[in-house]
Amino acid sequence: MRDASIDYDTFGIGYAHHRRPDPRIAAAIHAALGDAGTVVNVGAGTGSYEPLDRHIIAIEPSATMRTQRPPGLAPAIDARAESLPLDDDAVDAGMAILTVHHWSDPEAGLVELRRVVRGPVVVLSFDLELLAEFWLISDYLPEAFADDRERFPTFDHIAAALGGGRIEPVTVPADCTDGFFEAYYSRPEKYLDPAVRAAQSVWPRLPPGVQERCVAALAADLESGAWDAKHGWLRDRPAYDGGLRLIVSDGG
Repeated sequence: MRDASIDYDTFGIGYAHHRRPDPRIAAAIHAALGDAGTVVNVGAGTGSYEPLDRHIIAIEPSATMRTQRPPGLAPAIDARAESLPLDDDAVDAGMAILTVHHWSDPEAGLVELRRVVRGPVVVLSFDLELLAEFWLISDYLPEAFADDRERFPTFDHIAAALGGGRIEPVTVPADCTDGFFEAYYSRPEKYLDPAVRAAQSVWPRLPPGVQERCVAALAADLESGAWDAKHGWLRDRPAYDGGLRLIVSDGG
């Protein structure tokens, strides 16, 4: 697996505006954390999905992301997943939300996460086979899937690094407030907005010209009605299963 790190000091500007936690996804994450009183959030970013009723230790290497954490959240520690500045079994629970595929060494980071957590570890990631069926990838952006194959650890690898785990499906609501890649499955016009794309890590990883080609093709299909003829039924679909999954390792 190649180095999957993203330069969020450059890429992450304005991230917090379009990547607001969705309450339904938050509920699933918080339930998986159980009754933990202390939680480490690795790859914490701007603080999305951190429960407000627990003591949080946030780990985030990007200064740009750390400065976008809203008032009221704990300041993030400048550190990386692969070398957490915590003692063994230091916290009750851990979380890593849509971040593992950005780590330089996902396996090492997950082993570190398990080292410092004595209870449940909750990882949110994607099933790549289902992600490949998403219309934006299958019809417009196949290059993204080829890149993701090299970046995303499989669920088996994640669970093995954590010492075992179970998988829980997480559906994406049609009005999802967290603007990750599949969030606008029923609102295709959103992908034409450069600010929306700037908050999704797939776009800066593409070869030159691919983003422009994809956006132009989607815009043309929306104007002609071709998108609606093929995918318009998604506009009325209240939720979508595009492979978003929680991997929950209960620990000791």
